[in-house]
Amino acid sequence: MSKLVPPHGKERKLKPLLLEGAALAAEKEKAKKLKVVPMTSREASDLIMLGIGAFTPLEGFMGYDDWKGVCDKYLMTDGVFWPIPITLSADKALADSIGVNEEVALLDTENNEILGTMKVTSKYKIDKAHECKSVFWTNDAAGHPGVASVMGQKEINLAGPVKVISESFYPTQFKDVYQRPAEARKLFEEKGWTTVAALQLRNPMHRSHEFLAKIAVEVMDGLYIHQLVGKLKPGDIPADVRVEAINVLVENYFVKNTVIQGGYPAEMRYAGPREALLHAVFRQNYGCSHLIVGRDHAGVGDYYGPFDAQKIFDDIPQGALLLQPLKIDWTFHCFKCGGMASLKTCPHGKEDRLLLSGTMVRKTLSEGGELPKEFSRPEVVKVLQAYYAGLEEKVEVKLHGAATGDVKKK
Repeated sequence: MSKLVPPHGKERKLKPLLLEGAALAAEKEKAKKLKVVPMTSREASDLIMLGIGAFTPLEGFMGYDDWKGVCDKYLMTDGVFWPIPITLSADKALADSIGVNEEVALLDTENNEILGTMKVTSKYKIDKAHECKSVFWTNDAAGHPGVASVMGQKEINLAGPVKVISESFYPTQFKDVYQRPAEARKLFEEKGWTTVAALQLRNPMHRSHEFLAKIAVEVMDGLYIHQLVGKLKPGDIPADVRVEAINVLVENYFVKNTVIQGGYPAEMRYAGPREALLHAVFRQNYGCSHLIVGRDHAGVGDYYGPFDAQKIFDDIPQGALLLQPLKIDWTFHCFKCGGMASLKTCPHGKEDRLLLSGTMVRKTLSEGGELPKEFSRPEVVKVLQAYYAGLEEKVEVKLHGAATGDVKKK
């Protein structure tokens, strides 16, 4: 019997929707004859999360009542806690052509691949502005990428159970880190871990991330550095570069066998507090007992307060999640303390503190600047400098009229 935290939902067991063996082969053949519904990159990544069981206990894309309950009360119609709608949209002409209970094939338009099938049990319209205000706390489509994504959805939502037949390129392109919940749970159990803290990442780890991670290592059996390998906003550092940067950090600065690095295929929504709750739900499915929630978790711009993502865990119904947040205050390098500290441990003033952020790392390195040694480990900086040097080389070649595809990163 596993001693890890059980999966989310009333049944407390993983519900992967990815087919295998003969069932997979049969569904692939059937999909060739079905009407095709194109998906956005977010919808495609959500389908894969359903497939691997990360979105347990969901069985498909949400209907109207579940959509409204999640927006307004964090609850689906069966009473299960869920923080963000998981929906699929289609244009009106296509939706009108699909009959209730008709099966359709789901197409990842970016990679031109059928990822699954769905039995369409209902079709409905939504108030997109209401969803945005509920989930993102704003309707600013011009400035918030998550709002822009929802407002750009097609007119009709399609709902129904899905069968997943492909995980796209993730198992091959990210074979060293891509993990399904069952695989992560197996690794934790093999190590004898029962308490596991997840560290959500979409940036390379700087010293502040390292500090958060080591606090968790002190009080947990293990740390799961769980980074997003799905689609990001322009300017974010690609997953393969982040993987390399994290690997050199773990190899050189963490005790052996205290850390596992994994990757998951979701797309960022930048929903701040609500997304922190979604991160908690699927980290529980991965077997994590805790989620590190620091400053501006899953935020973008100035839409959320620095600790709104921590406060929201106090506002949800008691018992909604078994996973617990590991709330850590604002962290920084203090020159008087002579190391990393937080607002709870450092008595000195802001003039003695060096604040660290992924945004500053990207800006400094992309402009060819040098990072202070207090900011990031030299091994990590070396990986990032090589990445940005490769970008500069591509730009230079493009400006001189050559094809960028002929240039390799340094």
